[in-house]
Amino acid sequence: MLAWILGFLLVPVFGVILYFLIGERKVRRRARRKRKRRVYILQALHSEAWATEKEDLEFKPKEPGPLDLDPSLLKLAEVSEKLGDFPLSMGNKVEIFTSAREIYGDLLRAIDGAKHHVHLEYYIFRPDETGRLFRDLLVKKAKAGVEVRLLLDGIGSWGTWWSFLRPLIDAGGLVETFLPAVPLRSRWHINCRNHRKIVLIDGEVAFLGSQNIGDEYRGRLRRLGPWSDTHLRIEGPAARELQEVFVEDWYFASREDLVSSKYLRRQPAKGDSMVQIVPSGPDQDEGVLQHILFSAISLAQKSIRIGTPYFVPDPGLILALQHAAFRGIKVEVLIPSRTDSRLVLWAGRSFYQELIRSGVRIHEFDHGMLHSKTVSIDDRWSLIGSANMDVRSFLLNFEVTASVFDEKISKKLADDFGTHLEESREISPCSNPPGPFFASLLEGAARLFTPLL
Repeated sequence: MLAWILGFLLVPVFGVILYFLIGERKVRRRARRKRKRRVYILQALHSEAWATEKEDLEFKPKEPGPLDLDPSLLKLAEVSEKLGDFPLSMGNKVEIFTSAREIYGDLLRAIDGAKHHVHLEYYIFRPDETGRLFRDLLVKKAKAGVEVRLLLDGIGSWGTWWSFLRPLIDAGGLVETFLPAVPLRSRWHINCRNHRKIVLIDGEVAFLGSQNIGDEYRGRLRRLGPWSDTHLRIEGPAARELQEVFVEDWYFASREDLVSSKYLRRQPAKGDSMVQIVPSGPDQDEGVLQHILFSAISLAQKSIRIGTPYFVPDPGLILALQHAAFRGIKVEVLIPSRTDSRLVLWAGRSFYQELIRSGVRIHEFDHGMLHSKTVSIDDRWSLIGSANMDVRSFLLNFEVTASVFDEKISKKLADDFGTHLEESREISPCSNPPGPFFASLLEGAARLFTPLL
């Protein structure tokens, strides 16, 4: 607020224009209106013969599954449900992928096997070789009679021109832009972006995580080297909840209402993983991810592992990590030293020493772009999705994350984390902070922009 006031006083015209473009942090899909849509969806599903009672969709701690959880994890699930839209769901089959070849291979096979519909929602969908590979497969499925819907962010996919998407549209596929950046379009916005990466196949198989569609996500940018992402494939009740996230976003962008048994059919149990889908964004009154992270870090008993490509913590996250380290918890943060955003890297480095002095161990990965966005607590609970550890993901972007209560997934994440640590260097505490003058100057200047990063 003080920064904006100062801007208005020093550069009145430019300050007003800038505020008009990026000053608004809320998207006019207010939480109250969103709750009404949630009630509408439940009522619509309840009215169909196949739907279960509304109570069956709500979180019940008395059911056998959640009772197997540690009481602290149950509390975490309750916090997530109160702040988010979905309860903890049982009976999910979850597979985790940590390489582009695995992710793209499984995703392409799933799309190729679609029988009724394919829904895709991406922040970035490049018009390059990888993008053409996916586009051509979607064209093939659309020509075969499969419903194809592709939702792209107005800024992230700015360079994906309609000429590139024309073959898909001509084949019968539907393409929409989420919050266009052009003021002449309705529902336009510059600052708040849809950062989600979602694919749904026939409402039964769901994918979410950190990987977009583009050549760089296959490690084809030489300056960044190999590219690492983490993605989930989910089958079971949580897939239906992720479908609901897409249905809401598609309705917001296109006004096409997909609330029907064709798209939101209740899914049977497919495995033994407990998963909670956590959508977050500027249409919510509370910072959902901030509260969940603060709760999870506070409940940690042994270890906290955070992997993120962009680390610009807010004061609440800094305090939570410091407090955990003071309690004797092993806190490790893994960040790539090669990045496509130097400003964010410098801003993040300005926080290193105050965290290191409290006992937090920070590592920089030097062998490529570590784009995974993961949190693991005590090897029992994991957070995997599209959100970075920065103010933009906490408050400005639409994100979607899977809160996974599964020790097998957590241990696999821990193994992957350990592998990357072997190729990383730990940041040492500075004996005379703030360190070298020029580096400190860059980091301090970048830190001024943290509310926008």
